[in-house]
Amino acid sequence: MRLDRHAARAVAVVGTLAVVLVVVVVVITRPESPGLMRPKAGVAVSSPESEESNPEAEELVEGTEARLEALAEARRVGTLGITGPLRGKAAPGWVGETVVNPTADDWEPAIAADPNAPYVYELVTRFGVPPCKGGNCPDPAIMYRVSKDAGKTFGKTRYICVCRRVQTQYDPQIEVVPQTGDVYAAWMNDWNIHFSKSTDHGATWSVPVPVYGNVSWGDKPALTTSPDGRDVYVSFNGPTGGDVYVAASHDAGSTWTQTRVTDGKRYYFAYQGFVAPDGRVTFAETSETYAAPGGASEGPVYVHAISSSDRGATWTDAVIDSVELGPPCTSEWCYADFYDGHAAIAGEANGDLVILYDGATTVGGPRTVWARSSTDGGATWSDRVRLSARGANAGFPAAVGTGDGGVRAWFADERTGRWNTWYRASSDLGASWSKPLRISDVTSGTAYKDADGYLEFYGDYGEIAITDSGRTVAIWGEGISYRGPGGCWYNRQR
Repeated sequence: MRLDRHAARAVAVVGTLAVVLVVVVVVITRPESPGLMRPKAGVAVSSPESEESNPEAEELVEGTEARLEALAEARRVGTLGITGPLRGKAAPGWVGETVVNPTADDWEPAIAADPNAPYVYELVTRFGVPPCKGGNCPDPAIMYRVSKDAGKTFGKTRYICVCRRVQTQYDPQIEVVPQTGDVYAAWMNDWNIHFSKSTDHGATWSVPVPVYGNVSWGDKPALTTSPDGRDVYVSFNGPTGGDVYVAASHDAGSTWTQTRVTDGKRYYFAYQGFVAPDGRVTFAETSETYAAPGGASEGPVYVHAISSSDRGATWTDAVIDSVELGPPCTSEWCYADFYDGHAAIAGEANGDLVILYDGATTVGGPRTVWARSSTDGGATWSDRVRLSARGANAGFPAAVGTGDGGVRAWFADERTGRWNTWYRASSDLGASWSKPLRISDVTSGTAYKDADGYLEFYGDYGEIAITDSGRTVAIWGEGISYRGPGGCWYNRQR
């Protein structure tokens, strides 16, 4: 949930790997069973299934309470949501950004578009949700809305699952199955990951099923599916000090198996996956260590391609780059490395890949958003290409492939002294990029926006997609601070 990232910082994971500047591949087979998690300092361990043995549970409760308190205060003083006229100038070729909900505290959104029909789907994580029937719904809750006209207009926002015995929902993921138009979603019910699907364009959803099996808890899911929807994969970090686990289904999400992919002293974060037409699945992930006093993060940050060519029976962990930690986040309630260690992946019809990621070239220096490509299924990677402005702190990339060697991406940076979201496109697998366009173009009307941009990137990620008409749609979070409140903002190409 990216709330998960500050929870992870509380887990003291010791050790480090040698700095790797070339691709290193390790083959890992399915283990017999997962191990126990490493407890954070000061938390008693009773059993692997107990709440006390899960530092994520305690941090989730604390973080949720803090964000709900900030929301209540903003409502009291009148700084929640839209507080005045929205002004701004749309980027060339774009409609201009709009807020998903003018009165809500939304963060960490997801978006997907049907490549063969004019449907666009959005998910947001909403704090302070209105009471649902029966008076027992999660808060925050995953809310969704559907567009039937390629993102021009959206229908009513609804709960994806009331899930009455669940206290909180985080980390929404959504995918459209290209060959069927079915919609797959994954998210966290409390600290366990569930999957649901819709076969009627979001009108109804299946009963959520857990993907984590006998893994005592899972965090930070990344969802991807094969073109026909039969093979579904969810990568997540688990209770053994942030190791990578992958849940796989080969019956369109009905049943799941789990594989522990890594067994080491680095804490991993999954971001995005892609299944090629030949079945090879690749996840873009990053990893850090937390061996410093108090469990603080230590560099370098490694960028990984976690992949399988045998439908998840075995996995490889390729380290494709090493970057440094940048300047710490000083926003309210923010953890130091909030801006570090993000990645995205775009895949093409022939299986070519482009990975985007952020990181500094010197310890404490400004982060850059970089791109690398692979034309051999991830065995080798090109030199890195810079996307963000030189000398400006940057991060949070999102990417999608066009299918024919093209990549469309957005990222955030502070070139104006505040955060803004910038769009760029490539037609040559990320070797060169179009001129950056500022798509966070509203400059007034909230407590966190002005002519220079917005105060804080709200949450740890947003997403990008391409409609059936070839237009780009994008969504991300903006806020007053890491604690919030804020909102999710949407923009689309004309």
